[in-house]
Amino acid sequence: MADITVQNLTKYYGDRLILKDISFDIQPGEKVAILGANGAGKTTLLNILTGRLSYDGGHVAFGQGRTAGVIDQMPDFPPESTVEDILRLAFKESDEVAAAMDALIDEMTRKPDDASLLKRYAQLETRLEILGGYNRDYEINRVCNGLEIAQEMRSQKFDLLSGGEKTRINLARIILEQTDVLLLDEPTNHLDMDAVDWLGNYLENYRGTVLIISHDRWFIDQCCDRVIEIHDCTCDFYNGNYSYYAVERERRREEQLKHHEHELAEKKRLEATARSMHEHGTEHLAKRAASIEKRIARMKVTDRPKTDKKMTVTFGDPNYETEEVLKVRDITKSYDGREILHNVSFNIRNRERVALLGANGAGKTTMLKILLGEEVPDGGVIRKGVGLKPAYLPQQVYFANPHRNLIDTLIYDKNVSMQVARNRLGSFQFTGETQLKTVDMLSGGEKSRLRLCELMYDPLNLLILDEPTNHLDLASREWIEEAVEAFDGTLLFVSHDRYFVERFATRVLYLENGYLTDFIGSYSAFLDWRAKGGGALPEAVPAPAPKKKKAAVPTLDDVPKPPEKPKRTGGTKNLQKLLNTLEREISQLETQSSDLEQQMVDAASDSGKLLELMTEKEACDEKLAAKMDEWEAVAAELEELQ
Repeated sequence: MADITVQNLTKYYGDRLILKDISFDIQPGEKVAILGANGAGKTTLLNILTGRLSYDGGHVAFGQGRTAGVIDQMPDFPPESTVEDILRLAFKESDEVAAAMDALIDEMTRKPDDASLLKRYAQLETRLEILGGYNRDYEINRVCNGLEIAQEMRSQKFDLLSGGEKTRINLARIILEQTDVLLLDEPTNHLDMDAVDWLGNYLENYRGTVLIISHDRWFIDQCCDRVIEIHDCTCDFYNGNYSYYAVERERRREEQLKHHEHELAEKKRLEATARSMHEHGTEHLAKRAASIEKRIARMKVTDRPKTDKKMTVTFGDPNYETEEVLKVRDITKSYDGREILHNVSFNIRNRERVALLGANGAGKTTMLKILLGEEVPDGGVIRKGVGLKPAYLPQQVYFANPHRNLIDTLIYDKNVSMQVARNRLGSFQFTGETQLKTVDMLSGGEKSRLRLCELMYDPLNLLILDEPTNHLDLASREWIEEAVEAFDGTLLFVSHDRYFVERFATRVLYLENGYLTDFIGSYSAFLDWRAKGGGALPEAVPAPAPKKKKAAVPTLDDVPKPPEKPKRTGGTKNLQKLLNTLEREISQLETQSSDLEQQMVDAASDSGKLLELMTEKEACDEKLAAKMDEWEAVAAELEELQ
């Protein structure tokens, strides 16, 4: 029996359709990621599954007796509760069983000969073992260590924590409850990379069922074995992790586009054939043309698949030839007597791509602010290369005049014409009426994209980013990455997005307990080095200059030559006989094509069967097109001889 069953689910918000006839099952033990653009209906689906939101049609059910934990729900905890109190709520039933056992011990002392009391105690003891009550302290410590909930935090009042800290504590509580099903909405928000890695490993080995809404691609790869993508009020299914989904999704789109173009070409060819037959003016050809026109009227051309929008980004020449970009020596910084940075030293060279990493609170953003001159260190010096022009993209982007629309923002901030402003915004996927939105109407990801749009035209050679993909959906993350990829200068960034870090970092500066480790290589290589106990660090190598790719220039030899038209021999009798044979074959192929089309409609919910039928129909239509071409040639030749 499925843990979650959804059948023909439909949901409206007012007149706006959000979900239409969605159906799927999630079997026990499956780890499923729900993907889709912001506003596609992911959280709506989760709210329906948890019973917090009604729906307008269909059926939703959980397996009988299955328990669920929901990460985005924040219960009303008892006032004055400490973090430790909240964590121990996960063992509420264990505590009740333990209390019952204590009461039985007292009763058995008074009634030593009562066998029923001993039997009842044994039952409770078994139940406590199943609930994990004997390992309670061990489990709490294990989860707290994994999610980096420090011992001092566990003694704090829950109500005094930040929103992110409360979410982390609630996640720990739900994990400790060991429910049958976990429903998690962006569980990696507010976690650093070590905590995300721990959670991914935990969920990968979790025996229950997991349904996750997440934009963290590395995390989905790590712990999910199935993807459901919500788009255009419906959903597609992929039996694999994120990497499989990304490749398979593109393959399906290419297949659908090929099918769409084939059907469109076939329709146009039939229309041209019908016109040609009408022009010949014979009664026989006119009947045949009418038959073809009926077939055209019955034809259904599948929709052209939507393609992901890409940004066309080109940064200016960094114009920086000096090897040294930044030289940092013995930087120290303390807050309230706690040393955040202790004698931190490093060099950054031209065109390096450097990730500044570490746990939450390790001092990463503080280090960036010191480099930018926004914070003053307690000690140490920073030397910048001659002609260095840095630009900074912070976690929270602010604009001086948020009530201006996007066009006016570029006109005033960058002193450009309206047409130039429109063109620049268009290259960053701000198109149409979006350009007339005021800045304060933009999402966090859109503001980051707008700031990058402004920075792109500045003469910069050092780009500094602080959590550039934080809280962005997948499309926005990819757009930001496309812009960063186009930058040809030196890159220094802080990020908890493992996918982003692995894509860009060629060097890791890792802050821990105030000290810095400088590692040359990718983050994966750094983790391997650290897992082996450290040792000698890899030696630095000069950052390679980016290679410019030259577009291949086609030659006349590359242009395919049309095949020569074959000559046919024989008289009118043989031609008429051939024409009749072709018409029978065309009729059979038309029937076969129509049958396959109906089978495709019936198999719309089975993507595997649908792709198989699409391939078969395409082969059938190719044969039909060839027979039609041959028929047209024979008919024209026969008319010339008559």
